[in-house]
Amino acid sequence: MTDPAAPVFRTEALTKTYATGPAEVRALDHVDLILYSGEFTVLLGPSGSGKSTLLNILGGLDHASSGRVWFRDSEITAMNDRELTRYRRDHVGFVFQFYNLVASLSARENVQLVTDVVAHSMRPEEALALVGLADRINHFPAELSGGEQQRVAIARAIAKRPEVLLCDEPTGALDSKTGVRVLEVLAEANSAFGTTTVVITHNAAIRAMAHRVIRFQDGRVAEITVNATRASAAEIVW
Repeated sequence: MTDPAAPVFRTEALTKTYATGPAEVRALDHVDLILYSGEFTVLLGPSGSGKSTLLNILGGLDHASSGRVWFRDSEITAMNDRELTRYRRDHVGFVFQFYNLVASLSARENVQLVTDVVAHSMRPEEALALVGLADRINHFPAELSGGEQQRVAIARAIAKRPEVLLCDEPTGALDSKTGVRVLEVLAEANSAFGTTTVVITHNAAIRAMAHRVIRFQDGRVAEITVNATRASAAEIVW
């Protein structure tokens, strides 16, 4: 699963700085990292350690200050805005802590927002069935629980069959029982479709699910751990 011949992402001296008045904050500090095809990776670290900044740059949502990033053989850091839009549309699915569903659209219609603009996508009904919501497709977000809304968001992300699924605190707003169901869905997508899955979390228990755990500190990779055996989502307790 961590075959060095099959990198999905590579970063080289990746740096991101923000100006805050007279001061400069370095969110990422010369990060060299490889993420491999089909792996389930967990990113850990305190707030401000650079995890979300890394995810946003990998996903084409933010620009690096310096350094380089590749998606397979394509350099993300050399893409213009139109190319980044195409890259996000064709290759990347996003799941965030807050579900970002359109309140006036049903579950099916929220997923259809993606399937209508992407070639070779799943049918919305198929994607919602995969996350266990076949019987809720006509419900609106206000009629769904938090966990169900997050599963709609995951269905929307996986419906376009992305090569990469980038998840920022996907269980952060959920109780443990509901969070485990969401983790099961992410693990199923990773296993069934070979989707490279990267999960940011403050919940250290989730690290047991990962192929690799990457810990960030002060904008740098502090430690990388490989799990010899992996726990199932049902075994995660917090």
